Amino acid sequence: MGKIKVLVVDDSAIVRKILSEELSKYDDIEVVGAAPDPFVARNKILSLKPDVITLDVEMPRMDGLTFLKKLMRHYPMPVIVVSALTQKGGKLALQALELGAVEVLAKPGGSFSVGNMSMQLADKVRAAARVTVFKEKQSGIGGSPSTDQPIHSLAETSNKVIAIGASTGGTEALKKVLKMMPVNVPGIAVVQHMPATFTRSFAERLNEVCQIEVREAKNNDTISPGTALIAPGNYHMTVRRSGARYYVEVKNGPMVHHQRPSVDVLFKTTAKYVGANAIGVILTGMGADGAQGLREMKDAGARTIAQNEATCVVFGMPKEAIKLGAVDNVVPIDNIAEQIIKAV
Repeated sequence: MGKIKVLVVDDSAIVRKILSEELSKYDDIEVVGAAPDPFVARNKILSLKPDVITLDVEMPRMDGLTFLKKLMRHYPMPVIVVSALTQKGGKLALQALELGAVEVLAKPGGSFSVGNMSMQLADKVRAAARVTVFKEKQSGIGGSPSTDQPIHSLAETSNKVIAIGASTGGTEALKKVLKMMPVNVPGIAVVQHMPATFTRSFAERLNEVCQIEVREAKNNDTISPGTALIAPGNYHMTVRRSGARYYVEVKNGPMVHHQRPSVDVLFKTTAKYVGANAIGVILTGMGADGAQGLREMKDAGARTIAQNEATCVVFGMPKEAIKLGAVDNVVPIDNIAEQIIKAV
């Protein structure tokens, strides 16, 4: 396979320069062009035929979301949204994921430096390059109501914990799983690789469409039935136990598998403190984050589930977990919720 060809689309000349320079440091990536707005980008896409586009969602002349809609309708291709690290930026980025973007990254600024961004951006470009984007796309979180019927057959239980990890493609996969959860499902702890502030918007959008309560986790939140806690971006989330109560710790710390939050951090602490009372689920994503942790959960007696290759946007994390012998059941995304309930 040749170099991955990238087109950078951003109205800021400084951002275009930073992204181009950082991506050009990697031997397997080639920045073939840059564009200040969607009109210039459209022509460059046709002439340069990039494999991946990085796209700002706040631009003059035509905003990034409008451009993305047109792109997915007429010339679908992998898009990474590069957005400002603000509440508004987070909401726009989520809308972009619903419209067909495959990844999201925060622009450098404040505590998030260019150095932090560089390796993450390269990894996201590699993941995006593996994705096949089709014109037909399922409705997103903010679209028309889903026909998915929540699962209701579940005895009241509070002594179990469901731990879920996801990355590339995970926002839509998690929506499918959590929408099917009944109100009396055991407490759920989720790590989805996303930047800070974006996770709060993500949790709020999920909460609007799920029977259960979905919210961004805070330190010492109890893992309780009928609730899903989403790890906040840029913080690890661990599971702890105090008597009969399970709760989460939200804390800083070094990146694991280039990620913070890390699925491995969640899974390993779930294995230690919940053991056989846990259910571990690993969904679509690039890399190996979560594979070793899921193996530790299985070794501790937990039931473990992985999304199958055919329904993954990127079959990386589930594949690595399967290779480690960490998975009891490999199933399509539409059957994950049912498998969780069976495991409970």
